[in-house]
Amino acid sequence: MRAAPRLTATKWLRALAIGLLLQTAAHAAPDHPVVTRFAQPGLTAEQLGVIVNDDDPDSVAIAAYYRDKRGIPAANLIHVRFKPGRSTLAREEFVKLKGQVDRKTPKNVQAYALTWAQPYRVDCMSITSAFAFGFDPAYCASTCKPTQSSPYFNSGAARPHAAYKIRPTMSLAAASVAEAKQLIDRGVAADGSNPAGTAYLVSTSDRARNVRAAGYHVLRTQMQPILPVEIVETTALENKSDVMFYFTGLTHVPALDSNTYLPGAIGDHLTSAGGELFGGSQMSSLAWLQAGATGSYGAVVEPCNFPAKFPVPAIVMAHYLQGETLIEAYWKSVQMPGQGLFIGEPLARPFVGVAHHARDGGVTLSARLLAPGLYDVQAAPSMMGPYRSVGRLPIGWGTREIRLDKIPPAYYRFERRLDPVPR
Repeated sequence: MRAAPRLTATKWLRALAIGLLLQTAAHAAPDHPVVTRFAQPGLTAEQLGVIVNDDDPDSVAIAAYYRDKRGIPAANLIHVRFKPGRSTLAREEFVKLKGQVDRKTPKNVQAYALTWAQPYRVDCMSITSAFAFGFDPAYCASTCKPTQSSPYFNSGAARPHAAYKIRPTMSLAAASVAEAKQLIDRGVAADGSNPAGTAYLVSTSDRARNVRAAGYHVLRTQMQPILPVEIVETTALENKSDVMFYFTGLTHVPALDSNTYLPGAIGDHLTSAGGELFGGSQMSSLAWLQAGATGSYGAVVEPCNFPAKFPVPAIVMAHYLQGETLIEAYWKSVQMPGQGLFIGEPLARPFVGVAHHARDGGVTLSARLLAPGLYDVQAAPSMMGPYRSVGRLPIGWGTREIRLDKIPPAYYRFERRLDPVPR
């Protein structure tokens, strides 16, 4: 693997207007620069609403377990009642249900988790997209046509409902309560683990479903300095012990169980009916979770092989590696998600965390991948503040390390603005 990209900002830092601040409170300053906060993107438990069907004992049990494991506030549990065990909700029934959910949702909630595997469809939409956008035929297609695009696609927004009036939704889907608990446990175990896994991009002979392979070589060039990437030309990926990402295109993916999936792993197969979780003619997306993945995606209505209707591997990987949660990274990777079902543990966040080390009168910050953008730099004479803005630092795509040389002893915070630096 090549050396990690590094940003050196010595000249910029020498121009920071911090002299007066430090002179007035020199007695309180530390012996060396200290970073108290480097803001990373990522939704929190306080921003996730958990929708539970009180007429479904499994949904109730999954919601209780998830609330306990993730520390979901009691106010964020949104209780509804409807007949469980069906694959599809009628449009009229869903509209009433969505109205109840909207009225009960706290204002701070930015995304939803569903605590059931069925129903997974609302008329011509997936249930996760229906809860995100509200039912809208513009997100449907009965023939091979594009559908309405998501404003959240490849977005830098940290609060999707505040920015776009949508709440991305993911289903904690499982065939049993026991499997749902295992899924939740994998998501929790992923947090901050910074796994040394590999992204496997599988190029198959199924021409109709192999459309994403056209972008694999560019993706590998972009991502290789950040994460090992292997392009594999095969039908079955077998006996791999370090799967973090696995993207392919087949109606049925063989040998899934032969691989080991790291906590937080993502895998999906671009096909027509992967989102039909039970009883379909093609492999259910649930098979990925049962094999050990933490997130997957599949279509509930024939999407045709539009790449825009499926996750873009480079985008989901980039957002995930920058520290975003599974629900954010996956949702941001699909341009036309109306017919697609997102399943997994929404808050899994394996790549969160920025390390910082003081050395030689400066400080070095490092992460698996720093989110690109413009960062406000604030300094204070004590850890408690007051913090004052002293400058701005641009961070470009691919940056893994920042070295700030010869800066005066102080406490520093870095707050990311929403306007990203162009690649």
